Amino acid sequence: MIIRNGNVVLKDGVQKCDLLIENGRIVKIAENIPANGSEEIDAAGKHVFPGLIDMHVHLRDPGYEYKEDIESGSKAAVKGGFTQICCMPNTNPIMDNKVVVSYVKHKAREVGLCKVHPIGAITKGEKGEQLADIGEMKKAGAVAISDDGVSVKSSRLMRLAMEYASGFDIKCLCHCEDKELVDGGVVNEGLSSTVAGLKGIPRAAEDIMIARDIALAESLDVPVHICHVSTHSGVRLIRDAKKAGVKVTAETCPHYFAVTDELVTGFDTNTKVNPPIREEIDKQAILTGLKDGTLDCIVTDHAPHHINDKNVEYNTAAFGISGIETSFGFAITYLYKTGVLTLPQIAEKMSAAPAKILGLDGGELKEGGVADLTIADLDESFVIDPAKFVSKGKNNPFGGYKLDGVVKYTIVDGEVKYKA
Repeated sequence: MIIRNGNVVLKDGVQKCDLLIENGRIVKIAENIPANGSEEIDAAGKHVFPGLIDMHVHLRDPGYEYKEDIESGSKAAVKGGFTQICCMPNTNPIMDNKVVVSYVKHKAREVGLCKVHPIGAITKGEKGEQLADIGEMKKAGAVAISDDGVSVKSSRLMRLAMEYASGFDIKCLCHCEDKELVDGGVVNEGLSSTVAGLKGIPRAAEDIMIARDIALAESLDVPVHICHVSTHSGVRLIRDAKKAGVKVTAETCPHYFAVTDELVTGFDTNTKVNPPIREEIDKQAILTGLKDGTLDCIVTDHAPHHINDKNVEYNTAAFGISGIETSFGFAITYLYKTGVLTLPQIAEKMSAAPAKILGLDGGELKEGGVADLTIADLDESFVIDPAKFVSKGKNNPFGGYKLDGVVKYTIVDGEVKYKA
């Protein structure tokens, strides 16, 4: 296959050239590659990115297939431009053993769309009492461990998990939340929670656990990754830790850099997410953190729910936003078009950094590299309509928002898996 005339997003800039793909690898990046009877895709006027990688997704399979399954989640991923996704372990049963890890790997291979990498649980049943079988899960194909959805309450157990994971050359992805401080809160604690009469979650609930996990990583001299950072104070903690040489990486999501918690005063339960959407000071800190490299990755934390989980009063609704089909558009509209990040930086946050953090093949366009590509028209816009999502989860609060950046092709191992 030859991709012709595209604006190719390379590590050090954007170059107008062709890409020649053979046997699932990129064999040549150059101008005017001679035709050799290959299939050709004309990418004139479009941008060719390294295949996007989302290292934080909930596929709900096994156990909650009415919310999402591996097939529907994979279809949504390739439509959103993602060639690789990493799925969190809060399934039913919990992905805390090699059997469930193998099931996810096998089912993803059968579906055959994007690459799906399981993330195993840190503790058995995500109960925070006993370590899961980390080595067995790694052998079966888990690329990291996390108790995402809950924090590991015991600092001693978290320490052991970090040491174990490091021994198997995988990372702990930390959901940072002090449950006792959350105390039944449903939105960010601040003016909007007061106006709405909804119980607030203080920033300290997130920050205390970020600080603890950074302290553990520093004392053990092992790496740690902080999930879905939402607070200005959390960004500061991570920045200071990086300056001190702590091996910490971190991610954030579109709903933390694009909007503020003023949204919750409309009582749309689709705005209910964990950690909560916060205030302008937090949004600006997240943007700065992305710009200065404090925040390494952009993830979706794609959390699909059935309509019945959201079509209830705010306090009892499930937490989560279904966002894998809109994430790239948010990055182009709110980061690239506003001058916060360049295109190579967006490729770094949405592809190279996740690949590096988790040790995945891919993440950049280079000769000899894997032929995972996302081709997009950055000048074409679309209006978000959750009813048209291919994900089973239609729980997205941004219906009616106009975004730039339409994914035209998603190519995995040199094969077209999605075409607009």
